[in-house]
Amino acid sequence: MFPIPRADLKPNTAEFETFPLIAPQGFREYDARWLIPEEINLIGIQALGLGLATLIHDMGVTPRIVVGHDYRSYSLSVKQALALGLVTGGAEVLDIGLALSPVAYFAQFALDAPCVAMVTASHNENGWTGVKMGAARPLTFGPDEMTALKRITLDGKARARSGGSYRAVEGMRETYLKDVTSVKKLSRPIKVVAACGNGTAGAFAPEALARIGAEVVPLDATLDYNFPRYNPNPEDMKMLHALADAVKQNNADVGLAFDGDGDRCGVVDNLGREIFADKVGVLIARDISSRQKDARFVVDVKSTGLFMTDPVLNANGVKTEYWKTGHSYIKRRAHELNAQAGFEKSGHYFFNPPIGRGYDDGIVAAIAVLHMLDRASGQTMSMLNDGLPKTYGSPTMAPHCPDDKKYGVVEEVTAAYQAAYKRGDKIMGLAIRDLVTVNGVRVTLEDGTWGLVRASSNKPSLVVVVESPVSEERMRGMFADVDARLAKNVHVGAYDQKI
Repeated sequence: MFPIPRADLKPNTAEFETFPLIAPQGFREYDARWLIPEEINLIGIQALGLGLATLIHDMGVTPRIVVGHDYRSYSLSVKQALALGLVTGGAEVLDIGLALSPVAYFAQFALDAPCVAMVTASHNENGWTGVKMGAARPLTFGPDEMTALKRITLDGKARARSGGSYRAVEGMRETYLKDVTSVKKLSRPIKVVAACGNGTAGAFAPEALARIGAEVVPLDATLDYNFPRYNPNPEDMKMLHALADAVKQNNADVGLAFDGDGDRCGVVDNLGREIFADKVGVLIARDISSRQKDARFVVDVKSTGLFMTDPVLNANGVKTEYWKTGHSYIKRRAHELNAQAGFEKSGHYFFNPPIGRGYDDGIVAAIAVLHMLDRASGQTMSMLNDGLPKTYGSPTMAPHCPDDKKYGVVEEVTAAYQAAYKRGDKIMGLAIRDLVTVNGVRVTLEDGTWGLVRASSNKPSLVVVVESPVSEERMRGMFADVDARLAKNVHVGAYDQKI
């Protein structure tokens, strides 16, 4: 029997080298994230693999699983420990090596494997590790599966089984690149700056874009797990500003930024202006719905209100549903509704056939942006951007809040806004029009100005977003109201950035 994981072990001790360490809070809503080695050790990763194999067997799914790892100094070791646990649990492990998350998802189809375990900390800073998992392609785990995995792993219910095996799969990078670039080539050599933040996408994205006919200017595409310039995160303003500068210096048509595991894409127009991913989603939705009648989309609660009010989308008969933030939630909901695509403000894009296979892939999204621009009848990216109705929106802001406190804080803020709505309170002299509480609380005023507070699903922080279709003053006023309510709670700390 494998030892039951503990949460009280310290590095540089004999116990740390003997027993599994797993901090319970690392099991999140739709994936797992830990600081290594403070919150998990390699024996803990092995225990996680054993627990995952047990869960797959309990679900009645064929235990054939793709594993891959991102480019960090410790990710290969983490993947090897995970694979050892999976094999011990009776799983057939197919190791595709260094990969992006979407390459691992693609490999599920290419290798006829129902399961996946991708070792990645995504856009998190160095020191973090994690695993994105699934057992029903193209979907990844949600809260039910993660809760079951946590119970099996931490309660010592994981079971060793015979029949496990390991095989290293060669050539998946080239197989993936051939697949994603088998689309129609660009009619003109669109010049694009591809920013990779020295993350794993540098080994995939520039070549993929070049293969479809783009003129590619790589930016920080050399793999370097120290991330010397900035974290590979398309929502990080340092990355976006570096990309904007490169677009202007190279007179490029568009800038595209990829996160650490390549499942997200950020966009900068030809004038060097950052376009938040939800606005890019509106542009792509316009493009798709112009060619497909009555198109349907799913977007997360952080996204712009234009999905409901844009006159072009409305004229094209588009139907849009706001849903829970999180790649697992949007992916699953878009699959359930057979929507053309799902969009997240964070830069996850989920394209169902014929564009994609339903999972989030930053390179597929980038190609979709380039095809949209290619079809735009001589319009530049800035023209497409300026063609949207004007709104005033914030970046996604993340005030620090401990993992064991953040959900309680959100419940308090939600209750406060619900009480204000019942009383008929006004904000900036405006009545509250409605509240959406499917994921935190989204407060919309009578003029369309809105603010959102929710708990981050993968970091010890809250998530705050505000937007106004009226003015920057209204947007800032909405933020001031949200911020004042959060400031009353002692567990809410400093923001990573403010408007």
